[in-house]
Amino acid sequence: MFAPATSGHGFAACCARVVCSPWLRLALLFVLLAGGAVAMLHWEPQRLLSGGWPAQLSGATALVVFAGAYGLCTTAFVPRPVLNLAAGALFGSVAGLAVALAGTVLGAGLAFGLGRLLGQRALRPLLRARWLTAADRQLSEHGFRSILAVRLFPGLPFSAANYCAAVSRMGWCPFLLATALGSLPNTAAYAVAGARAATPSSPVFLLAMAFLALSALGALMVAWRKREALRGR
Repeated sequence: MFAPATSGHGFAACCARVVCSPWLRLALLFVLLAGGAVAMLHWEPQRLLSGGWPAQLSGATALVVFAGAYGLCTTAFVPRPVLNLAAGALFGSVAGLAVALAGTVLGAGLAFGLGRLLGQRALRPLLRARWLTAADRQLSEHGFRSILAVRLFPGLPFSAANYCAAVSRMGWCPFLLATALGSLPNTAAYAVAGARAATPSSPVFLLAMAFLALSALGALMVAWRKREALRGR
C-alpha cells in the first residue's frame, strides 16, 4: 500500500543526488562561462574605447552600470586592461579608478563564488600533480599575500586567478581584500592612461605606461624566481 510513496521518495532522492553531483555542477559552470564568453564576443566591450558610453546613461547611474558590467565582463574572461582604459577614457582618472576598482572586486567576488559553489568539490580531488598541490597549499595557507602578489605583479590572467583561488581553501575576506589592495596601483595606471589617451606624449601618460611596463617586468622576475624555486624542490 505504501510502495508508490517509497518509489516516489526514491526517485526524488535520486534526482537530488544528480542535481547535487559535483560533476554536474562543474558542467554547469563551464556552460555559464562559455555562454558569458559568447555574449562578450557578441557585445564587443572594446567598442567603449571608440564608440563611447550610451548617451542616455550619465552621472551616478552610469558609474553603477559600468561597475556592474565590468564585473560581469571579467567573470567572462574579458581582459581587465581594456576595461580599465575604457573607465579612464569615459569617466576620467579619479572616477575611472573608483569604478574600475569596484568592478574589479565585484568581478573577483562573482568568479570566486561561482568557482567555490560549482567547481570546488569536483576539482579538488584532481589536484595531484606536484605543482598543483604546491599552488593549492600556497593559496590555502598564505592566501592573502599570494593573491596580493598576483594582483600587484600582473601575469596570471585575472579570471584564472579567481577560479584557482576558489578551488583552494582560502577565505572570502582575504581574497577580496587582497584583490582590492593589489589591483589598486595597476588599475590607477590604466585609468590615468585611458584618461590621457588623447595626449599620448604628455608626461602623465608616459609615466603611467612606464609604471605598467615596470610592473610587467617585475612579474616576469617573480615568476622566474618561483620557477627556479620549484625546480630546486
